[in-house]
Amino acid sequence: MAGLYHDQRHFQEAEPLYQQALSIREHILGQEHPDTAASYNNLALLYHNQGRYELAEPLYRQALSINKRALGQEHPATALSYNNLAGLYHDQGRFQEAEPLYQQALSIAERVLGQDHLNTAASYNNLAGLYDTQGRFQEAEPLYRQALVICQRVLGEKHPRTRTIKKNYDALRRQMKGNEPSS
Repeated sequence: MAGLYHDQRHFQEAEPLYQQALSIREHILGQEHPDTAASYNNLALLYHNQGRYELAEPLYRQALSINKRALGQEHPATALSYNNLAGLYHDQGRFQEAEPLYQQALSIAERVLGQDHLNTAASYNNLAGLYDTQGRFQEAEPLYRQALVICQRVLGEKHPRTRTIKKNYDALRRQMKGNEPSS
Protein backbone atom coordinates (compact mmCIF):
# COMPACT_ATOMS: atom_id res chain seq x y z
CA MET A 1 0.00 0.00 0.00
CA ALA A 2 2.87 2.36 0.82
CA GLY A 3 4.34 1.82 -2.64
CA LEU A 4 1.03 2.65 -4.28
CA TYR A 5 0.69 5.85 -2.26
CA HIS A 6 4.30 6.69 -3.07
CA ASP A 7 3.74 6.17 -6.80
CA GLN A 8 0.68 8.41 -6.59
CA ARG A 9 2.79 11.05 -4.80
CA HIS A 10 0.62 10.76 -1.66
CA PHE A 11 3.71 10.96 0.50
CA GLN A 12 1.97 11.69 3.80
CA GLU A 13 -0.07 8.50 3.46
CA ALA A 14 2.94 6.43 2.38
CA GLU A 15 5.34 7.48 5.14
CA PRO A 16 3.66 5.84 8.16
CA LEU A 17 3.11 2.65 6.16
CA TYR A 18 6.77 2.47 5.15
CA GLN A 19 7.76 3.15 8.77
CA GLN A 20 5.43 0.42 10.00
CA ALA A 21 6.77 -2.08 7.45
CA LEU A 22 10.33 -1.24 8.52
CA SER A 23 9.46 -1.66 12.18
CA ILE A 24 7.83 -5.05 11.55
CA ARG A 25 10.75 -6.29 9.48
CA GLU A 26 13.28 -5.14 12.08
CA HIS A 27 11.30 -6.91 14.80
CA ILE A 28 10.56 -10.15 12.92
CA LEU A 29 13.57 -10.52 10.60
CA GLY A 30 16.20 -8.50 12.41
CA GLN A 31 18.25 -5.52 11.37
CA GLU A 32 20.63 -7.53 9.16
CA HIS A 33 18.07 -9.10 6.82
CA PRO A 34 17.90 -8.12 3.12
CA ASP A 35 14.15 -7.50 3.40
CA THR A 36 14.84 -5.06 6.22
CA ALA A 37 17.38 -3.37 3.93
CA ALA A 38 14.63 -3.11 1.30
CA SER A 39 12.43 -1.34 3.84
CA TYR A 40 15.25 1.08 4.68
CA ASN A 41 15.63 1.72 0.96
CA ASN A 42 11.90 2.28 0.42
CA LEU A 43 11.65 4.83 3.21
CA ALA A 44 14.85 6.51 2.01
CA LEU A 45 13.44 6.75 -1.51
CA LEU A 46 10.31 8.41 -0.15
CA TYR A 47 12.39 10.98 1.74
CA HIS A 48 14.63 11.45 -1.29
CA ASN A 49 11.63 12.13 -3.53
CA GLN A 50 10.39 14.67 -0.99
CA GLY A 51 13.74 16.46 -0.91
CA ARG A 52 14.27 15.39 2.71
CA TYR A 53 17.84 14.40 1.96
CA GLU A 54 19.09 14.50 5.54
CA LEU A 55 16.60 11.75 6.41
CA ALA A 56 17.23 9.71 3.25
CA GLU A 57 21.02 9.47 3.46
CA PRO A 58 21.40 7.42 6.66
CA LEU A 59 18.67 5.03 5.48
CA TYR A 60 20.34 4.52 2.09
CA ARG A 61 23.65 3.98 3.87
CA GLN A 62 22.06 1.43 6.21
CA ALA A 63 20.49 -0.46 3.28
CA LEU A 64 23.85 -0.53 1.48
CA SER A 65 25.65 -1.76 4.58
CA ILE A 66 23.14 -4.56 5.18
CA ASN A 67 23.14 -5.65 1.54
CA LYS A 68 26.93 -5.80 1.40
CA ARG A 69 27.05 -7.94 4.56
CA ALA A 70 24.00 -10.13 3.92
CA LEU A 71 24.15 -10.56 0.14
CA GLY A 72 27.71 -9.68 -0.73
CA GLN A 73 29.39 -7.11 -2.91
CA GLU A 74 28.37 -8.88 -6.14
CA HIS A 75 24.59 -8.80 -5.80
CA PRO A 76 21.98 -6.79 -7.75
CA ALA A 77 20.47 -5.45 -4.50
CA THR A 78 23.89 -4.15 -3.48
CA ALA A 79 24.25 -2.48 -6.88
CA LEU A 80 20.83 -0.88 -6.40
CA SER A 81 21.92 0.43 -3.00
CA TYR A 82 25.04 1.98 -4.52
CA ASN A 83 22.91 3.50 -7.26
CA ASN A 84 20.34 4.97 -4.88
CA LEU A 85 22.93 6.58 -2.64
CA ALA A 86 24.69 7.93 -5.74
CA GLY A 87 21.39 9.36 -6.96
CA LEU A 88 20.92 11.19 -3.68
CA TYR A 89 24.41 12.68 -3.91
CA HIS A 90 23.82 13.57 -7.56
CA ASP A 91 20.61 15.41 -6.67
CA GLN A 92 22.48 17.29 -3.94
CA GLY A 93 25.26 18.33 -6.30
CA ARG A 94 27.75 16.10 -4.47
CA PHE A 95 29.16 14.86 -7.77
CA GLN A 96 32.53 13.64 -6.51
CA GLU A 97 30.77 11.40 -4.00
CA ALA A 98 28.18 10.20 -6.52
CA GLU A 99 30.56 9.19 -9.31
CA PRO A 100 32.38 6.24 -7.66
CA LEU A 101 29.06 4.90 -6.35
CA TYR A 102 27.47 5.04 -9.82
CA GLN A 103 30.59 3.40 -11.24
CA GLN A 104 30.42 0.64 -8.61
CA ALA A 105 26.73 0.03 -9.35
CA LEU A 106 27.47 -0.20 -13.08
CA SER A 107 30.42 -2.52 -12.55
CA ILE A 108 28.35 -4.91 -10.44
CA ALA A 109 25.42 -4.81 -12.89
CA GLU A 110 27.70 -5.58 -15.85
CA ARG A 111 29.35 -8.52 -14.06
CA VAL A 112 26.30 -10.00 -12.37
CA LEU A 113 23.44 -9.20 -14.74
CA GLY A 114 25.26 -8.80 -18.03
CA GLN A 115 25.53 -6.00 -20.53
CA ASP A 116 22.03 -6.50 -21.95
CA HIS A 117 20.05 -6.25 -18.71
CA LEU A 118 17.67 -3.38 -18.00
CA ASN A 119 19.32 -2.67 -14.64
CA THR A 120 22.62 -2.35 -16.46
CA ALA A 121 20.97 0.06 -18.89
CA ALA A 122 19.70 2.10 -15.94
CA SER A 123 23.23 2.22 -14.53
CA TYR A 124 24.61 3.42 -17.86
CA ASN A 125 21.90 6.08 -18.00
CA ASN A 126 22.49 7.24 -14.43
CA LEU A 127 26.25 7.59 -14.82
CA ALA A 128 25.71 9.35 -18.16
CA GLY A 129 23.31 11.74 -16.45
CA LEU A 130 25.94 12.61 -13.86
CA TYR A 131 28.51 13.30 -16.56
CA ASP A 132 25.94 15.27 -18.56
CA THR A 133 25.13 17.43 -15.51
CA GLN A 134 28.83 18.19 -15.13
CA GLY A 135 29.29 19.07 -18.81
CA ARG A 136 31.37 15.93 -19.40
CA PHE A 137 29.56 15.26 -22.66
CA GLN A 138 32.19 13.05 -24.30
CA GLU A 139 32.00 10.66 -21.34
CA ALA A 140 28.19 10.75 -21.19
CA GLU A 141 27.52 10.10 -24.87
CA PRO A 142 28.62 6.44 -25.16
CA LEU A 143 26.85 5.57 -21.89
CA TYR A 144 23.55 7.07 -23.04
CA ARG A 145 23.98 5.31 -26.39
CA GLN A 146 24.57 1.94 -24.69
CA ALA A 147 21.57 2.41 -22.39
CA LEU A 148 19.41 3.28 -25.39
CA VAL A 149 20.54 0.25 -27.41
CA ILE A 150 19.69 -2.08 -24.52
CA CYS A 151 16.25 -0.56 -23.92
CA GLN A 152 15.39 -0.53 -27.62
CA ARG A 153 16.33 -4.21 -27.89
CA VAL A 154 14.61 -5.36 -24.68
CA LEU A 155 11.63 -2.99 -24.40
CA GLY A 156 11.14 -1.61 -27.89
CA GLU A 157 11.10 1.94 -29.23
CA LYS A 158 7.77 2.96 -27.72
CA HIS A 159 8.37 1.97 -24.10
CA PRO A 160 8.45 4.94 -21.67
CA ARG A 161 11.91 4.00 -20.37
CA THR A 162 13.29 3.81 -23.91
CA ARG A 163 11.73 7.16 -24.74
CA THR A 164 13.19 8.77 -21.61
CA ILE A 165 16.70 7.57 -22.41
CA LYS A 166 16.31 8.62 -26.05
CA LYS A 167 15.23 12.06 -24.88
CA ASN A 168 18.31 12.27 -22.63
CA TYR A 169 20.58 11.13 -25.44
CA ASP A 170 19.05 13.49 -28.00
CA ALA A 171 19.34 16.45 -25.61
CA LEU A 172 23.00 15.63 -25.02
CA ARG A 173 23.67 15.37 -28.77
CA ARG A 174 22.04 18.77 -29.35
CA GLN A 175 24.15 20.22 -26.57
CA MET A 176 27.31 18.68 -27.99
CA LYS A 177 26.47 20.03 -31.45
CA GLY A 178 25.91 23.49 -29.98
CA ASN A 179 29.35 23.37 -28.33
CA GLU A 180 31.21 22.50 -31.55
CA PRO A 181 33.53 25.23 -32.77
CA SER A 182 32.22 26.90 -35.92
CA SER A 183 34.45 26.86 -38.97
